[in-house]
Amino acid sequence: MDRASVCIPAGALASDLRTAFRRARTLGVKGVELDVRAELDGGRISATGVRQLRKWLADEGLVVAALRFPTRGGYADSDRLEARIEGTKRALDLAHGLGTAVVTNHVGPIPAEDSPAWGVLLGALRDLAGWSERAGATLCAEAGRASPADLLRLVAALPEGGLGCTLVTGALVVHGHDPAVAAAELAGIVRHVWLTDAVPGTFAGHGRATVLGRGDVDIAATLGALEERCYRGWLGLEVVDGSDPVGELAAAISRLALV
Repeated sequence: MDRASVCIPAGALASDLRTAFRRARTLGVKGVELDVRAELDGGRISATGVRQLRKWLADEGLVVAALRFPTRGGYADSDRLEARIEGTKRALDLAHGLGTAVVTNHVGPIPAEDSPAWGVLLGALRDLAGWSERAGATLCAEAGRASPADLLRLVAALPEGGLGCTLVTGALVVHGHDPAVAAAELAGIVRHVWLTDAVPGTFAGHGRATVLGRGDVDIAATLGALEERCYRGWLGLEVVDGSDPVGELAAAISRLALV
């Protein structure tokens, strides 16, 4: 596996981004993920700030692989929905400015098609799909909390290309899905991958994250399924332990090199 395809969360490496970028370079990766809410003032960063970030990235030979825009509620949740949509639009615009086409978030529970919440969800995502086309970046729903079958059903009801998918391998295991099978099922819409690990609990949805290689995710099978379907996007890693984020990420990268 080529390190050039691996990206890591900048915020896990340092509280200030310039230091985080320097540490990312020492790990030999080419991509970083940025959290819009925690690190970029909710997308309200100025044009001058965007230019400064791009310079720091260029100085370290890095690019932005994806933006994260984590929200408490989903897009079928009417509470504060308008603010959630506006924030997502800012994130999509910012993504384009930072040179990436991927914004990741969960979409929340995907309701039945005869539910009033289904209409709320479709309305919000159709609005965002139209914005995505103009912005040049796409919202990518996390496959993990949302099942592959539900995501495919949702994507089929939206304009073509209006919603992508982020494959979250550890979350898929926790929710009772095989990541390799999910990679095959969702191949047409996967735009980003978080190669995470986890062990499931007694019931679907209950489990815990683990350091890569210590859980139930079949890394080789998942990567094989992605390669068979010509996935050429990024493989994002996570920090789980947190006591030594650089060391943990370095170990994960070394492990992937052996797959």
